[in-house]
Amino acid sequence: MWKRDESLRSLAESESDDDDIITRRTPVNRKDDDGMRVTERVNIGKSVVIKGELNGSEDLTVEGRVEGKIELRQHVLTIGPNGKIKAQVFAKSVVVLGEVNGNVTASDKVSIKENGSVDGDITAPRVAIAEGAHFRGSVDMQRAEASPSSSSSPPPAVAVKKGQGGGGRSAGAAAQQAASGANR
Repeated sequence: MWKRDESLRSLAESESDDDDIITRRTPVNRKDDDGMRVTERVNIGKSVVIKGELNGSEDLTVEGRVEGKIELRQHVLTIGPNGKIKAQVFAKSVVVLGEVNGNVTASDKVSIKENGSVDGDITAPRVAIAEGAHFRGSVDMQRAEASPSSSSSPPPAVAVKKGQGGGGRSAGAAAQQAASGANR
């Protein structure tokens, strides 16, 4: 029977202390689809350069450079403060502390932290951009594909803060005028 702890211990013992040039697994706290606790995240060191396609089935932190395509559709991709990505990115969740040049697509969330930078389009249901972050591109925040039965439901209401839009009128007054204009 394979014992996970022993294989990780031997992996850790075989790695050098130079974090810049190795790929290392580190503990995280989350559960997989079967409810089993997963305690690993793969790190790519600062001096590592990857050109081509990067696919995986575990969470990944990139401190080095990646050019091409990154695909972690069911996992979290973290671009560390030293990470420089020139790629199309597809992941469940993307956290940007470094630089990304290319489009980012996430099924859950894209978060650009302070000093993080994204030059490209973002597609995700949730997007967070911290003060001090850099972003140039467009954002598409469409929800996950809706079921056929929900396609006939009315569009969601839009909230307008006082003093924005509507030419000084309240959102309700603007909506009433638009509705009455449509009936003429």
